[in-house]
Amino acid sequence: MSTATTSLPSEITSADLVAKTIREKILEGELEPGRRLQQDHLSDMLGVSRTPLRTALAMIAQEGLIDYEANRGYRVRAFSISEVRDAFAVRAQLEGFACRCAASRKVSEVTIAKFDALVTEGDRLLSGGTLDPSLLPAYRRMNVQFHQLIISLAGNSWIESFVRQTHNVPLVSDRIILWDDYDIIYRSHDDHHRIAKAIAQGEGIRAENLMIEHVIFAGKLLAEKLEMDPQGVLMSHGRTSNHSPKSHKNG
Repeated sequence: MSTATTSLPSEITSADLVAKTIREKILEGELEPGRRLQQDHLSDMLGVSRTPLRTALAMIAQEGLIDYEANRGYRVRAFSISEVRDAFAVRAQLEGFACRCAASRKVSEVTIAKFDALVTEGDRLLSGGTLDPSLLPAYRRMNVQFHQLIISLAGNSWIESFVRQTHNVPLVSDRIILWDDYDIIYRSHDDHHRIAKAIAQGEGIRAENLMIEHVIFAGKLLAEKLEMDPQGVLMSHGRTSNHSPKSHKNG
């Protein structure tokens, strides 16, 4: 007796991959707010035909990351500073609650080892005492994995869904790292240490409060920089400043 297997049409799976790529470029700031998305350029850049590209753009528009303008095409959605602040406030509460849920569960040794590996990776990337531009992608991956580990550990699909919605405000995404001040990055990563330890020890309220402060501080810093120089933030969030190297040890 033969068994039939079903699979998605190739054009649908291709559109999903294209949408994922474009989504990441928006969330990481490579495709900045307000930018018009020229389909010919995107098609060449991604090496795909126009059909899956159009499907992918429609998918991303439904998520609220891009807007469609009649006769003008798609544009990356721009958000006001007030909207960025509000999204950070909601994200802080959601991820704080995720920490409390995660800490209330029996955290396995395997999960603790994952936390340890992530914070150790962050320590390694910051061990030089200055911000090396080439290390930003690795630090970003560590940061995203750290936050996603907590959300998955919370075991609540609604938290995951709503956090994803806050990340659809591109500058609120955990992909965005203002890689221009070592002391601030060092402080942020020290939060990772303390949050992971609180979750491992079952200290739900403490883990929640630490995460809320962690996210609120990031949002406050970003909003202040946007107020002073919005274009500068969009253009330079992935570059280091010329701050002199500083030597630190984790406390």
